[in-house]
Amino acid sequence: MAKDKMAKAKASTLKAFWHLFTGFWTSESKWHASGMLALLVVLCVAKVYCVWKIPQWYGQFGSLIQSNSANALARFIPSLQDLALLLGCFALVDGARGYVQQQLRLRWRVWMTNRFLTRWMSNRAYYRLQVMGSDADNPDQRISEDAGFFAKATLDLLVDFGVSVAIVVALLAGMLLSAGSQSLTLGTWTFTLGGLFCWGSLAFYGAGTWLAHLVGRKLIALKYEQRQREADFRFSMMRTRENSESIAFYGGEKIELEGSCRRFDGVIDNLRRLIDRKTFLRFYTTFFEQMAVFLPFLMMLPFVIVSGSIPPACLALLDSCKRIKDSFSCIVNSYETLAELTAIVRRLDNLDRSMNEAEALPGGATLAEGRSGVFETKELCVQLPSGRTVMANGSLALERGARMLVTGPSGCGKSTFLRTVSGIWPFGSGEVRKAPEERTLFLPQRPYLPLGPLRRALCYPLEPLPASEDERLKDVLRKVDLERLIPLLDQEDDWSRILSLGEQQRVAFARVLLVRPAWVFLDESTSALDERRERDMYQLIAEELPAAGVVSIGHRTTLFALHDRLMQLTGSSAWSIKALPCQTQAAPA
Repeated sequence: MAKDKMAKAKASTLKAFWHLFTGFWTSESKWHASGMLALLVVLCVAKVYCVWKIPQWYGQFGSLIQSNSANALARFIPSLQDLALLLGCFALVDGARGYVQQQLRLRWRVWMTNRFLTRWMSNRAYYRLQVMGSDADNPDQRISEDAGFFAKATLDLLVDFGVSVAIVVALLAGMLLSAGSQSLTLGTWTFTLGGLFCWGSLAFYGAGTWLAHLVGRKLIALKYEQRQREADFRFSMMRTRENSESIAFYGGEKIELEGSCRRFDGVIDNLRRLIDRKTFLRFYTTFFEQMAVFLPFLMMLPFVIVSGSIPPACLALLDSCKRIKDSFSCIVNSYETLAELTAIVRRLDNLDRSMNEAEALPGGATLAEGRSGVFETKELCVQLPSGRTVMANGSLALERGARMLVTGPSGCGKSTFLRTVSGIWPFGSGEVRKAPEERTLFLPQRPYLPLGPLRRALCYPLEPLPASEDERLKDVLRKVDLERLIPLLDQEDDWSRILSLGEQQRVAFARVLLVRPAWVFLDESTSALDERRERDMYQLIAEELPAAGVVSIGHRTTLFALHDRLMQLTGSSAWSIKALPCQTQAAPA
C-alpha cells in the first residue's frame, strides 16, 4: 500500500514537472530559447571534447618523459604548447557556456514568473483563491521565489547532468581505446589495463550513485515540508506587522508571540531532521569522493605486482579517473538540489491546479450591457461558498441619482450582495446590467492604498495625475479636509501605515471626486468617520456628482437621512425595498 502510494506520488511529480517544463519550450519564446539551447549544447560538446583530449595529452606526455630519446627536450616545449592551447580553449568554452546558460535561465525565469503572475491576476484568481479557501498558501512566495528556482535548478541540473554523463562516456571509451595493450590474467578472466580501469570505475561510481539515492531520497519530503513551514512562519510575522495597531490595542503580544514561536518551533524541528539527513548524505559523499581518489591506485596495484613497474599509460588513466570522479561527484552532490526541485515542483503544481480550480468556479452573476442611466439586476441570486442563499429573485432597477441604503443583521449577506453586483463574487446567478460607458467605483471599509507617492494612492485605480494637474489634486484634498497632505503629494511611503483609518476613508472619497463614476458602491466606507464628517462626505458626492447613483451598506441610523430608499436583507433569501425621506443639506458645524 505504501509502495503504491509512493509510486503514485512519484508519477504525479514527474507529470507535474513535465507540464511545467514543456510550457516554456512551447511558448512564444520557444524559437529564441531553442537557439540559445542549441548554442549551449554546442559549447557543452566543445567542453566535453576538451576534457576528452586532455587525458590523451597526459598519455603522450607520459611516454615522452619515460623515453630516453635525444629529441625528448625538443618535443617537450611543443607538448606544453599543446596543453596550454587545450586548457585555454577549455576556459574559453566553459566561460561562454556559463554566460549562455545564465542568459537562458534568466529568460526562462522571466517567462515563468510572468506566466504565473498573469494567471494570478487574471480573472481575479488572487481573490478567488482566497474565497474558495485554497490550500495553495503563500502564492506570492511561490511566484516570486519558487518559479525562479524551478528555472534555475532545472536548467543547471540538465546541463550539469548531461555534461557529466557525456564526459564519463567519452573518458570510459577513451580508456578502452587508448590505454595500451598490457594485460593481466586472474583465473579465467583476462583484463587489459584500460579495461580494468573502465569497468572498475563504472561499477564503483554506478554503485556509489545508487547508494547516494538511497541515502538522500528522504530529503525530498523534508525539503517540501521545510518550505511550507518557513512560508507559514514568514506569513505569521507579516500578519503581525500588518495588524500591529490592533494587536497593540488588544495587548495581544503574548498570544502573537506564542503563535510565532510555535510556527518557528515547527521550522526548527523539521530543520533538525533535514540537517541530520543532509549530514548523513554529506558523510557519505565525502567518503565516496575520498574512496574515488584511492580507487585508481588500487586498480593499478595488480599490474605493478605483475610487472614490477608502473605502466606508462597510467598517467593518462589517473587523469581520466579524476575527471570521472568529478563528473560522478557532480551527479551525487546535485541530489540535494534535486530534492529541493521536487519540492518546488509540487508547490508550483499545487498553485497551478488551484488556479485552474479558481478559473473553473461558476461565474456568479453575469454582467451585461444595460440601458443608459439605469443600474438593473435580473433574477439575482446571492449565495455563500457553503451554498446558502442569502438573496433570491433579486430584480431591481436604480436610476442615476438614486441613493439606496442596504441594511440587515450581521452575516445576512450585505457585503456579499455588493460583491455580487460588482461581478467579483463567483457564487450565485442572475444578471447585472448597466451601460458600458458608465464607470462604477466600489469603496470597501478599509481602502487599499498602494505603496509609492501619495498622488498614486489618491488617483488609484487610475494612473497618477501629472504635476501639471496638482491644483486639481489640491482642491480635492481640501474638500475632504485633508489639506495637510498637500505638501506630501510626491512623498513615497506606506500610506496605510501613516494615515488613520478615518483619513484613509476620506482619501477614498477623494478618489470618487477624481474618478467621477456614474455609480458609487460603499461598504461601510464611513465607519471610522464621525457623524458630521460622514454627512459631509455624502453631501460632497451629492454636490460634485449629483447624477451619480449611490448604494451604501451601513448600520448607523444617521445613514437613513442620507438615502432615498432602503433595502433590507434578512439572511434567509428574503429582501424588501421601501422609500426613505432623503436629506442632503450640510449639517450645522
